[in-house]
Amino acid sequence: MSIFESLNNSSDSGVDKGKKYVNATYEYYKLKAFHTLTVSFSTISKLLVIGGLILIGLMFSSVALAIVLGDFFESVALGYLAVGGIFFVLGIFIFLGRKQLDKSIIRIMSNKFSK
Repeated sequence: MSIFESLNNSSDSGVDKGKKYVNATYEYYKLKAFHTLTVSFSTISKLLVIGGLILIGLMFSSVALAIVLGDFFESVALGYLAVGGIFFVLGIFIFLGRKQLDKSIIRIMSNKFSK
């Protein structure tokens, strides 16, 4: 009977260790998901705040540049048109370089997920 008791004790020990492993793995992935969500939310929040402030600054700078160019061209409409043209050209350059931008973003994100 001692062989059966020994096997029973061994199987009980294996089941207990398996439960501990499953619980530890569950807690790890729960913590990992919390970490990923926290980092993502923090990044998005910072992006919105900093991006909003930069956008407001860019708007004021654009209006000021349009006024200066309007004085230079002696026509406010031409000043605003010139600033619009500058943004149009910048938009075209960014559109042409979008694949390089995608590659950079993928490289940065793959480094974050590989950690």
